[in-house]
Amino acid sequence: MDEAEDTRRILTRLVSETGDSFERLFDLPYNVTPEKLALLVNHLLENEEPAPFLFFVNGKEITDCLDKVMVQDDIGTENVLEIIYQQQAVFKVRAVTRCTSSMPGHAEAVISIGFSPNGQYLASGSGDTTVRFWDIYTQTPFMVCEGHKNWVLCISWAPNSKMLASACKNGVILLWNPETGKQIGKPLAGHKQWVTSLAWEPLHLDPRGRRLASGSKDGDIRIWDTALGNVERVLTSHTQSVTCVRWGGSGLIYSSSQDRTIKVWRPDGVLCRTLEGHGHWVNSLALSTDYVLRTGAVDPTAVHRGKGQDVNESDIKELALKRYSAVCRLGEERLVSASDDHTLMMWLPEKEKKPIERLTGHQQLVNDVRFSPDTRILASASFDKSIKLWDGRSGKFITTLRGHVQAVFMLAWSADSRLLVSASADSTLKVWNVKQKKLELDLPGHADEVYAVDWSPDGLRVASGGKDKILKMWQN
Repeated sequence: MDEAEDTRRILTRLVSETGDSFERLFDLPYNVTPEKLALLVNHLLENEEPAPFLFFVNGKEITDCLDKVMVQDDIGTENVLEIIYQQQAVFKVRAVTRCTSSMPGHAEAVISIGFSPNGQYLASGSGDTTVRFWDIYTQTPFMVCEGHKNWVLCISWAPNSKMLASACKNGVILLWNPETGKQIGKPLAGHKQWVTSLAWEPLHLDPRGRRLASGSKDGDIRIWDTALGNVERVLTSHTQSVTCVRWGGSGLIYSSSQDRTIKVWRPDGVLCRTLEGHGHWVNSLALSTDYVLRTGAVDPTAVHRGKGQDVNESDIKELALKRYSAVCRLGEERLVSASDDHTLMMWLPEKEKKPIERLTGHQQLVNDVRFSPDTRILASASFDKSIKLWDGRSGKFITTLRGHVQAVFMLAWSADSRLLVSASADSTLKVWNVKQKKLELDLPGHADEVYAVDWSPDGLRVASGGKDKILKMWQN
């Protein structure tokens, strides 16, 4: 870059992810770096402790200097250039590197695993009909919960961490107290076939964690009042098995089915719209807000730094809404569906019936799809042994991560969106560095296919389970 270029300047506006901008415009040099921009933003925000920021122009990150992005996008100099700034997680999750414990106990395959939203508890569901709670600190079995008469297919934590729901092949849903391992209330029975998916109403809509939605192979979605043990509503419109249910932050419920459709429901049972386009079964759904809806009022990054663990009951709703609003800056959640037709589709389901983008490239069925906590990247896992990364806003393809030698079943993100862990039929877990787009660590140890994996919300642990009936805990 010669001196003439060095002196070129452009009028810019600094805009936050939520759309707030500073009143004044800034006359910045073309060669301004992210570090200089971060100094400027921290000064303008009057941050006592400097926070790290990312900067974007037209969706492209400024990694070197502003000039590079402007050359790429050929941005005219007459207009005011908008630079979007996004605060990064202050803490950094370290990659899990070793298995710290192998915990036997289940007599059949471990099918589902989940850390509680506050990161204090770990639960698993198995083909042996039990739900188990594990002590994450001593890494030992804590409680065996018996009550199901058939395979436990899915588990789901209430957003306030006070209850775990589990559902089995008989179509029965049970609720458990994680502190005592005791069953709460009566069984939620009504589904005529097995339950495939569970979703709680988000914390900012119901801080008591009272309402639960379930989807079943019988084609119905049921909304339960868990306090009364009654079904509030039965949503019927799918013609085949419901494969996945998500309860969105605006109150809408999304369901996918083997009938190739995704349906958008109001909680009062009104069908808002049907999203069509897939040529085969829809297997999985992901919302851009999944992570913040999962963790609710608890900011795991604050917990990680030793703050914010205890949240006053009265503040829960407000805190959860604040966190949700920060992630959902335009008031619109993005929904992505993954299908047996080898493709994914990205939707704005609150208002559009047509997809924003069809994501193609996988060679076999797409099994799992997950948005990163910061919503910027989407990861998909397929039976074609690969993981693909996509832009979380546009759906544009980023890269393919290869390393597994058999089908990839499940994915989980670290809280800082820098790392991704995958579970595969090849009996390994793999940790991927998303920024560098490469394999960070290979984690062998399971004796057979790994069906389930979860990364704790505070980023400290990964838990996995599968066909070998063993639950493993991984840490740095």
